[in-house]
Amino acid sequence: MRVLKLVVAASIVSSIAVISPAQAAGCLKGAAVGGVGGHLAHHHAILGAAAGCAVGHHMAHKKAMAKKA
Repeated sequence: MRVLKLVVAASIVSSIAVISPAQAAGCLKGAAVGGVGGHLAHHHAILGAAAGCAVGHHMAHKKAMAKKA
């Protein structure tokens, strides 16, 4: 019974991941730059990557809005 529940849960999670694509425009580049910057600033790579992701996503959104207008 546990195996069946595990299989059902895994199939639900994987189907949700396929249905809703991620909106990560700019996040990867920002996270890479922020991670390096955070690492250089007293070993805060995780914080830098999170902040870089947020800033990168924001900048990509601004660029998309400017291109759209």
